[in-house]
Order: sequence, then structure tokens, then C-alpha cells
Amino acid sequence: MSTDDSGAIPLRNEADIVQCRRTVRQLALALQFSLVDQTKIITAASELSRNTVVYGGGGEMNWDIVTQGIKTGLRLQFTDHGPGIPDLDLALKDGWTSGAGMGLGLSGSKRLVHEFDLHSVVGEGTRVTITRWK
Repeated sequence: MSTDDSGAIPLRNEADIVQCRRTVRQLALALQFSLVDQTKIITAASELSRNTVVYGGGGEMNWDIVTQGIKTGLRLQFTDHGPGIPDLDLALKDGWTSGAGMGLGLSGSKRLVHEFDLHSVVGEGTRVTITRWK
């Protein structure tokens, strides 16, 4: 894998979700994240990439290696141009789902990372940005 500081991958189908997890795993390893931190960022990426494909109709994941003082982290941004989320507060509640899932994708992902930002406009799409610091 390249050691670039940023990149993007498409999220259109199940194979892309698998590639997303693989990419995040490689990045977390390259950054020497602990096994626990690797698991948390990979799990969050898996949930959010699946949401992008299933609920957003596809999109992409952009990644950046970021620094803040002496800290290094991995920032992932999941973007789609789907229907958007009409009620962000409701969407972030454990157990709420707009489909057949368990309703832990957004809220669970939020708990797995250090920074979580959700922006959605009905009819335009959704952007979720997460960061996990080493």
C-alpha cells in the first residue's frame, strides 16, 4: 500500500465495502495503531461504508493521515448523494434504523472514534467524518 497522506476509494457495492475495511486496516497498521484502536476504526469504517452503500446509494470514502501537535490520527470521510437524513438526533439514537439493521451504525460508530461529525441535507446527501487518534 502507498504511504500517501490521503486518498479516496469508491463505495458502490459489497466488494467496495470489503476494500474499504482492507484499506483502513492497512492505514491503521502503517500508523502503528494498537490492536484495540485498529479494531475500533475498522469497525466504524465498516458500518459507515455499509450505510453509504445501502442507505446513500453509494458514494466514496476519503482518508487523510492527520497530525495535531505530537498526535497522529486517521480521518475518514464518507460521502453520498442519497436521500439524506431528515432527523439527525433520531438517527444517532441506539436502536433506531431506517432499514432492517440493528440501528447501531451511526451511534455505534460515534462511540468508536475520538471525533465524529455528521452533516446531512434531505435530498442532497450525507457526509460523516470520523477521526481516531493514536
